[in-house]
Amino acid sequence: MNVLIVGSGGREHAIATMVAKSHHLTKLYCAPGNGGIGQIGECVDIQAMDFENILSFVKEKAIDLTIVGMDAPLVGGLVDELEREGFNAFGPRKNAAILEGSKVFSKELMKKYGIPTADYEIFHCPEDAIEYLEKAKMPIVLKADGLALGKGVLICHTLEEAKEGVHEIMTKKKFGSAGEHLVIEEFITGREVSVLAFVDGKTIKTMASAQDYKRAKEGDQGLNTGGMGTFSPSPFYTEEIHDFCQQHIYQATVDAMREEGREYKGVLFFGLMLTKDGVKVLEYNARFGDPEAQVVLPRMKNDIIEVMKACMNGSLHEIELEFENNAALCVILASKGYPETYEKGYPIQGLEQLKGREGIYVFHAGTIKAGEEFLTNGGRVLGVTAKGRDLKDAREKAYMSVKEITFDNKYYRKDIGEQI
Repeated sequence: MNVLIVGSGGREHAIATMVAKSHHLTKLYCAPGNGGIGQIGECVDIQAMDFENILSFVKEKAIDLTIVGMDAPLVGGLVDELEREGFNAFGPRKNAAILEGSKVFSKELMKKYGIPTADYEIFHCPEDAIEYLEKAKMPIVLKADGLALGKGVLICHTLEEAKEGVHEIMTKKKFGSAGEHLVIEEFITGREVSVLAFVDGKTIKTMASAQDYKRAKEGDQGLNTGGMGTFSPSPFYTEEIHDFCQQHIYQATVDAMREEGREYKGVLFFGLMLTKDGVKVLEYNARFGDPEAQVVLPRMKNDIIEVMKACMNGSLHEIELEFENNAALCVILASKGYPETYEKGYPIQGLEQLKGREGIYVFHAGTIKAGEEFLTNGGRVLGVTAKGRDLKDAREKAYMSVKEITFDNKYYRKDIGEQI
């Protein structure tokens, strides 16, 4: 099979690594890809939202399967465009990807179908939002309705912070059109768990659990980012919790979407909070999590193309997902200043000595190849993942590997997996 992956981050590199292992693969392409993906497949200079040129490329190269890794092209309807022309595409159609594309839609869906989530209110103008906040209990959570690269969520501890947050999102349009509508949500506490699942429209099969670190600084301080590290599995995600979620959250969501005429096929990501009042859904994503994919996929035993084909043709019930009995931990190496302003273009050293080391993966996110060397080319530069007997072993191996990679302005959190 000729396979095209659409995207350019660490998630796409993790997907590409799994696809490259499949015995179904003939040729692997990635649009636009990155420096690391270019080592296992051919990168094509087409941006993820350039649907016209993606479609032309799929026709020209007789692509058998297009895997849409990123949220924006899914929400924008790339799967629909490809299917309309008779091509196989893995990922939800536009009317199902709205589950991530609109927080207003997802919150209303959960309310309608009794899927547990935090209490919330929806606002369409800043004046109404501020009037509500003046009577609300702090801390409180503000969520831009649309896509915001994982950064459109603000946790506000004071009324002043919350008012400023409303102005940032709705008036100043810090996240662009994502801030045209606003969800104000109660602040809930507990352990966060991420669960990825394959879905074929009716059947849902979950992958190994993970825990993500969103904040930029140690001790969960600083701004929200796309993710600074993660580990799998979560020791807090018990069989009892899984059984509850399978019935009341996972299957309930798939059934709700089908009931709404929005059949969901692809990967569905559940961001969960294990509160004292039970499990609640924080968010949905319509694709593999990033960096969660970087610890979940290396532990998966299945041929990923076979699983994706089952999702597309409705035979997922015939697949038994299998994961290694071990653990994995990923540390994100970022450019100093991320998620705000940062410099790029610095040479990266140490990658060659980690190449081929058993149980160690270096997933490229913001890199570019210039001649024989890799340069930094984004806020999140690399995801260094290590597998180990358990989380402690994986953590030690990951941080040892992190020290072997150097570049100017390198920044990373030193507490990923510390308080397990």
